[in-house]
Amino acid sequence: MFEVEQKYPIDNAGAIEAKLIEAGFRATGTETHRDTYYNHPCRDFAQSKEALRVRRINGTPRITYKGSKLPGTIKARRELEWELGPGDASGENTEELLRHLGFRRVAEVGKTRNVFQASGDVASNDLTVFSVVIDEVDEVGRFAEIECIAEKEADIELAREKIEALADQLGLHQTESRSYLTMLLEIRTAAQRSNAARDSAGQ
Repeated sequence: MFEVEQKYPIDNAGAIEAKLIEAGFRATGTETHRDTYYNHPCRDFAQSKEALRVRRINGTPRITYKGSKLPGTIKARRELEWELGPGDASGENTEELLRHLGFRRVAEVGKTRNVFQASGDVASNDLTVFSVVIDEVDEVGRFAEIECIAEKEADIELAREKIEALADQLGLHQTESRSYLTMLLEIRTAAQRSNAARDSAGQ
């Protein structure tokens, strides 16, 4: 399958959530995510635009691989994901395996996610393909993200059109193409440089 998604920085989460309810969506729950990202020992995922992570949703681990981004203004790429199951209930065995294979831990991204799903008349109008979430990302900020899963590559453009239409309906116009991981690393790098400059000036 192909994950098609677009994120939007927001200031007022309550206003977006109200618009979602008005548009026929319902809140289905709040999740706590802890995403630990790894880099490949032989190629740089930052350059290839791939991603490998162990995600824990409310403590339950799963592993996710995301392929290189396909051309287009709205992010689309192949995604493989599955829960790790009772044989690795914490995810630690999988992370240990990755380290033994030479994968390098990059960073952990934490967030709180409020999930919204289509309901009622909206569901009958084919908006069930959408997942809309409001994310509060540690150290990074608050975002709305619209995701659509395309079963075939030929369906990606239709998914992009639906995302753009829903974003317009919700009043979401400013897009963010960077991943949460990229934004977190950029923030931390900038902070390190600022601290180093301040320390140097104080000498």
